[in-house]
Amino acid sequence: MNLFEKSQAVLELFGQLDLETKELADQGGLACISGCGRCCSSPKVTASPLEFLPLAFDFYEKGTANQALESLENLPESGQCMIYRKTSEDGSFGFCSNYANRGMICRIFGSAARRNKNGVKELITCKILKESKKEAFEELSVQINQGKSIPMATEYYSQLNDLDQYLSESYPINVAIRKAIEAVMRFQYYRQEEDASSV
Repeated sequence: MNLFEKSQAVLELFGQLDLETKELADQGGLACISGCGRCCSSPKVTASPLEFLPLAFDFYEKGTANQALESLENLPESGQCMIYRKTSEDGSFGFCSNYANRGMICRIFGSAARRNKNGVKELITCKILKESKKEAFEELSVQINQGKSIPMATEYYSQLNDLDQYLSESYPINVAIRKAIEAVMRFQYYRQEEDASSV
């Protein structure tokens, strides 16, 4: 499977996850607060280059890959995500400038669960939702442990890892995006070289 095919496989996985998370958000009442970007503005978010291959291919196809790399060079490696656009001074409100190509971490957070050390399913969500939508949070927490279907983060990350273990390694989010862009640019360079030599 070449890099483009891996990117397409990531998009398929995202499509499957998006269907499950939309159903959960519609029924569970725990959708993010409109305009909230506190998670996106956090400098602690980690991700893998693999989950940002679709974003990197999008940059390449639009002719903005070099510009994106230059932007990343001017950002701290452990800063907020480069595609997040804040609309408040403190960054707690904003939006994703490339929502369709956001990473797995962006799709999982607030919409999936993990098992704690006792095997109990726990919603992966933020303090803001736990407090502002306390009743819905508590009700859904009970329901997912009584058989309600919910995407499990470990299952999705395992599927991602199966596509490419090397590109599934975790880094600060901007490092992951940079590595994805560099991988796509290398892939496209060698692809063009092959095309030129076969003429």
